[in-house]
Formats: sequence, structure tokens, C-alpha cells
Amino acid sequence: MPIRITLDTLLTRREMTGKQLAQQVGLSETQLSLFRSGKVRGIRFATLARLCAALECRPGELIDYDFDPADLRRSDGLTE
Repeated sequence: MPIRITLDTLLTRREMTGKQLAQQVGLSETQLSLFRSGKVRGIRFATLARLCAALECRPGELIDYDFDPADLRRSDGLTE
């Protein structure tokens, strides 16, 4: 998948554990682990905002994208 979660890099820079971050933002360790591994299909903006506030970062520092031309094709079955 071209979307990559880069949360581990920020945790290392901030010398923070996933457990500490989960407690600070009000997530379970399981929820945070699923996000860290990229196994979630989405994230609420409110959760993203809490993560950014706790880590003093911007959303783009948590998520990265590797360009893939296939992403330009619609996969929802709709036509334009």
C-alpha cells in the first residue's frame, strides 16, 4: 500500500513509548498498535488531532505517501 504510517519515527524522536502515547490521547494500546502497523482503514480527524497535539507534530509527519499511478483509478465501482 502506498500509504505508510511513520508514527514509530516520531515516537523514537520524542523518546516516548506507544503505551505512553496511547494513555495520553485516550486510545487503547491495541488501537494504537493497529494504526502503527497500518492495519486500519481510516482514522478520525479528532484522533489524528490528538496524536498531533501529543507529539507536537503535523499530520504529514505521521502519514507518508508513495506515488502509485494505480491510485488514480477509481476502485469504488463508480464511473465519472
